[in-house]
Amino acid sequence: MIRILIADDQVLVRAGLSALLGAEPDIEVVALAADGDEAVRLARELRPDVACLDIRMPGRDGIRATRDLSGPDVVDPIPVLVITTFDLDDYVFGALEAGAAGFLLKDADPAVMVDAVRSIAAGNGTLDQTLTRRVLREFAERRRSRPVSARRASELLTAREADILLLLAHGMSNEAIARELVVEVSTVKSHLARMMPKLGVSSRLQAAVWAYQNRVVAVPDDEPDPLASKDAGPEAPP
Repeated sequence: MIRILIADDQVLVRAGLSALLGAEPDIEVVALAADGDEAVRLARELRPDVACLDIRMPGRDGIRATRDLSGPDVVDPIPVLVITTFDLDDYVFGALEAGAAGFLLKDADPAVMVDAVRSIAAGNGTLDQTLTRRVLREFAERRRSRPVSARRASELLTAREADILLLLAHGMSNEAIARELVVEVSTVKSHLARMMPKLGVSSRLQAAVWAYQNRVVAVPDDEPDPLASKDAGPEAPP
C-alpha cells in the first residue's frame, strides 16, 4: 500500500486529490495539510511514501517544505511530488533544486497523476511531459550550481554507475535499467544509492538533470554534443 500525504491550501483541491488518489486500491491517503508547516510536521510524524505538495501555500511554501523533507541535507528524505497550477520556470527549477522527485501541473490527466504517485513511490521520478524538454534545455544552458563537474564524476563513478546514469538520463525506470543490464532491480537501486551522493544530488530526477546539465547526454531533439560521444567519455578535455 502506498501511503501519501496531500498538502494544498484550497479545500476543494485537497478533497479532489484525496478522492482521486484514495480511490485507487493500492493508495492510502494518510494525511491532509492546509499549509507547508502542517505538511512538514505531519510528514515527519507519519513518514508517508510520497508527499504531494502544492507550491503556493501560506507560511512555509511548497519549495521550502520540499527542501525540508527531501533536500540534500535531509538524512532520511521523504519523496515529494510537487503539484501546482503554475508552470513558471522559477517554480519548476526551484522544486527540482529543492529535491522534488517529481513535478506535475494540476490539469494533468487523472491517470497521469496516479501513475506519478506510483512512480515516485517505486523510487522513480516524474516530470510533466509538457515541461520536460524545456526544463532539460534550460538546465543545460544554465550550466551553473553544479555540485560535481563531469570530469570529477568520471573519476568518482564506477563503470556500472556510469552505465546506469546514462540509462537513467534517457528516461528508463529502475525495472527497465535492470532488464537492459540483466541485473536485479535491487542491484540498480544499490548502485543509485551509491551514485547520487557522488554527484551531489538527492533524487533520480536530479541525477538525470545533472547528466543533461553537464552534457553527459544531449537534450532531446538537439544536435549531438561532441562531449556526449562515446569516445570523448563523460567530458572531453578542453
